[in-house]
Parts: sequence; structure tokens; C-alpha cells
Amino acid sequence: MRFGCFISPLHPIGEDLNLLYRRDLEFVELVDSLNYEELWIGEHHSAGWGTIPSPEIFIAAAAERTRRIKFATGVTALPYHHPFMVAERALQLDHMTRGRFILGCGAGSVISDMHMFGIAPESTRERTAQALETVVDLLAGRTVTRDEDWFRLVDARLQLDPFTPGGPEVTVASAATPFGVRLAGRLGVSVLSHAAPPWGAVRSGHTLGIERLADQWRHHEEAAAEAGRQVSRDDWRLVVPVHVAPTRQEAMDDIRDGWLRQRNELWIDTFGIPMSRNPMSGTKAFEATVAANGIIAGDVEDVVTAIAKLQEITGGFGTLLISCQDWAPRPAQARSLDLFARFVVPRFRGTADRLRASNDWAAANRVAMQEAGFAARTKAMAEHTPADGATAPAGG
Repeated sequence: MRFGCFISPLHPIGEDLNLLYRRDLEFVELVDSLNYEELWIGEHHSAGWGTIPSPEIFIAAAAERTRRIKFATGVTALPYHHPFMVAERALQLDHMTRGRFILGCGAGSVISDMHMFGIAPESTRERTAQALETVVDLLAGRTVTRDEDWFRLVDARLQLDPFTPGGPEVTVASAATPFGVRLAGRLGVSVLSHAAPPWGAVRSGHTLGIERLADQWRHHEEAAAEAGRQVSRDDWRLVVPVHVAPTRQEAMDDIRDGWLRQRNELWIDTFGIPMSRNPMSGTKAFEATVAANGIIAGDVEDVVTAIAKLQEITGGFGTLLISCQDWAPRPAQARSLDLFARFVVPRFRGTADRLRASNDWAAANRVAMQEAGFAARTKAMAEHTPADGATAPAGG
């Protein structure tokens, strides 16, 4: 299993914007230093909390500060962009990052963005399909002529060769419907699923989203098979909020207030999601969301168990992306990422298995080892001890 981070980013309003950008770039350096393999950066244009309108520009800056981590747009909202520009910029970033770029695509999720651009929300999925078909063709080196009601191409081809053989990976994000996973299966690109909404929508004791994950993959496989393609679970990414602390109670305490603030100020007051603002109702929703794996929070063992449960529910996936939110204070956020990288990742990657096996072997044979050591010391003492009645050498 591979591990990475996903940031929209969503920041509570009130902090200086320029310092927020500096803080997000520092975050990039942190996750790179902790050996996370991917970092996804979102695109937002309104509502205040999402502060990066161009993840491509951010990635270009972040790539110069890092050594190994891959970057992805999380996601490029295809209905907002001419598909030729999307494909061309993907190849430029493929070069600028020296092969560390993934083109993440989606339909967009913020209705106020769509309103400003004059795009009807009901048209975004059709636009996404049209754009992605075009982007895939262009990245494959094909010449495209296409005339849609919102973009036109005539004998269009990309003049850039990719840095990565075959071009950068393309991924489609899916949140609420099977549209994204079916589109990805039809076009032969990988898929990213948001495991559950993090705002505490609960039905019959289960966070909405968790129970549909197996169906998401089924839709992906079916669409791929209909197009004569095969897909691998190794290419499936899941996004879920994760917070690790020394104890489960500390983990819950770290993020509860920040989660409640985001739920009230963003999900309810800004986006109008119909939920109660009652503090007791909010706290119950938070606890229910954690209990249903919509948020993974706890100590190392709790987190390992929850990820294993996600594997069981889904049937298996290749990459877990931590949805990093401003719920905990910054030191607690950094500690969580550190604990996850140091103690959770080895449980799934096996990077501490040889050390554990060596320790188990030494412990299992400790009696024999001690006896052998004692015998060696006894022999050495006997060889250097004068026999009875002998006189020790002068000066000795």
C-alpha cells in the first residue's frame, strides 16, 4: 500500500493569505521529509475557505522545494478549463517536476464557482466527459478536431513530448455518484474515491459514503470491461481524514473543535448542507462519523485497525490519501503525520518486519544465548587465572 496526503486546502477565514501560502509550502516540505509518496492539491475559486485557484502554479513552486514526492491536481475541475490547456500544462508540469506529476480531474464541487463561471451544475458531468476524452487523446499524441458548445479544436496536437514515458498518470475523482469511476473505467485511467463526507451526515449508524465504496469499484470494473479494458485495485486511491495521537482520547480532543467549526461555518452556513447547529447534535455527529470510519482518529493501533477495516469493506485498494484538514492545532497536525509515517505505515508496508523478526529470534533464543555467553566468559576466566600454588608473573 502507498500513502499520501490530500489538501484542498481549506483554511478558516481570518488568517493572512500570503502567510497561508507560506504555511502550505512548509507543509509540502514536511510531508516530503516524512516519505509520503503523493500530495494532492485542490482548486477553488469562491466561498473563502479554499485558497488555491491554480494548483498547477502551486505545484510548480512546491516541486522546487522537494526531492521525491509526487504531486497531483486534486482536482483540476475540467468544466472550467479548455481541455487543450489542461493537457498542455500537464506535460509542462511533467517536465518541471521530472516525472512527479499526476493529472487529477473532476467535475468540480463548489456550486458558487459554477455560478460565477455561468456553468449550470447539471452540465458539469457532460462537460467533464467531453474534456477528459479530449485530454486523453491529446496526451496519447493524437490529433483532435472537436466542436462542442463550450470549446472547439481544429487539427489540435500537443507540441511537447512527455518527460514520463507514455505521459503523466491521469486520475478521475469520484465523490457522490458512479459517474467518475465509470468514466475512468471507460477511458482507461485510474480513479480516486472520497471514502466519506467528513461533515457528519449519518444514516442508520453509518456515515454516508463508506457503504458505497464496494459499489464504486464494481462500477469502475463494469465500465472498463464494457470498453474492453482491465483495471487493477493497485491503481485505486481512497481519501479519508486521519488524525493520530498517543491516545484515542487525545486524538478526538485534538480535532473535535476544529471539525465543529468547519461543519458549522463551511458546510452549514456557507454551503447550506441541512444539519443542526445544536452543539450536542454536532458532537454526536462527530462521534458517529469517527465510529463509522468517515474520520479515522485514535492511537496507532486504532488507526491500523480502521485502515484494515477499509481494506475489508472495499475489497482492497492501492493508495490511502490522508485528507489533511485544519481541525487540530499545527503542532498536533505535524505530530499526527509524523506518528502515521513512523508507526502506521510500517504495519502495511512491512518496513519494520525484519527488525521485528530479528528481535523475535533473539528473544526466543535468549536462554541459549545467555548460556553460551556465560560459558564463554567462564572459559576465558579459567584460561587467565593462575593454577593453585602458582606465582603470578612479576608486575602482573
